[in-house]
Amino acid sequence: MKIDGVPHRSIQAEDGAILILDQTLLPWRVEWLRIANAGAAAQAIRSMQVRGAPLIGAVAAYGLALALRDDPAALEPVAAMLGETRPTAINLRWALGRMLTVLRPLPEATRAARAWAEAGAIAEDDVATCRAIGAHGLPLIEAIAAGKPGRPVNILTHCNTGWIATVDFGTALSVVYQAHDAGIPVHVWVDETRPRNQGALLTAWELGAHGVPHTVIADNAGGHLMQHGEVDIVLVGTDRVTRRGDVANKIGTYLKALAAHDNNVPFWVALPHSTLDWAVADGVSEIPIEDRGEAEVTHTTGLLPDGTPGSIRTAAPGSPARNPGFDVTPARLVTGIITERGRCAASEVGLLGLYPERALAA
Repeated sequence: MKIDGVPHRSIQAEDGAILILDQTLLPWRVEWLRIANAGAAAQAIRSMQVRGAPLIGAVAAYGLALALRDDPAALEPVAAMLGETRPTAINLRWALGRMLTVLRPLPEATRAARAWAEAGAIAEDDVATCRAIGAHGLPLIEAIAAGKPGRPVNILTHCNTGWIATVDFGTALSVVYQAHDAGIPVHVWVDETRPRNQGALLTAWELGAHGVPHTVIADNAGGHLMQHGEVDIVLVGTDRVTRRGDVANKIGTYLKALAAHDNNVPFWVALPHSTLDWAVADGVSEIPIEDRGEAEVTHTTGLLPDGTPGSIRTAAPGSPARNPGFDVTPARLVTGIITERGRCAASEVGLLGLYPERALAA
């Protein structure tokens, strides 16, 4: 995708390092952070300088590759360290598992070069996957547009699912971008996505850079808009999907699904194959939910009156806060799932229809 008209990917490999966008500085400043070792990669993931389930996986893969350049014997401990940085997004574990499967049988002397190549392959896989997700989701927007000629398709999204959450294109926003680029009039309702405001800060910045009409709304406004017929479809991404179709995504997604269900608004979830967790059945009881620090709830960041980025407290002094980072939307509330292989029902039967090889592996 583009920044000021210049194509970029959200991870760039160079000799002995990778460059990532420091997402904690967006949209105020566009700065590229140089990652030259596994420790720096882990810190970037923990601090959310890099975020988005697919992108986290790619960064972790490169972090492991960088570690092996310094110590080819460090495969297992470094993979374990990177795997502990974020508990909910399955893409992290998937990417590290793929790296370990490839690298474990190799002599230590050959691991570093192979690891770098494999990390690059994971990044390229994500680009192709996200492009295909957009193509498979596009007919949903086309069908809605055909039913309201001359009027924009109103899409509600939660959190950030664009190219800065992946290597390129995005997941749910890949559908939006491809519809916009095809000439379909679209308008996106962008949830602010408290407490870190990834929608108001990141999604709005992305959409604006690409020229997609959009409006930032308070997280609790979505149900009201649905009641008044101002939302045609909800499109979200996810950090983990169970084999039965339960969806873990940014906190607040479940409430959007409930409102959509009550108002007969289709609720679609876009994801790459690396987000599917075939080992988990019941998302509510089995998916680990990351609890983050209180300060994300009690404080908010933005531009201070002098024009510099900063943080201010918005909660009453002395009040404690609870900050679960994700919630789980049961499959019964999901209209369908969009992957790089097509669309399906949010069910084990539906997912196996797209990934029949998983039935053989069970």
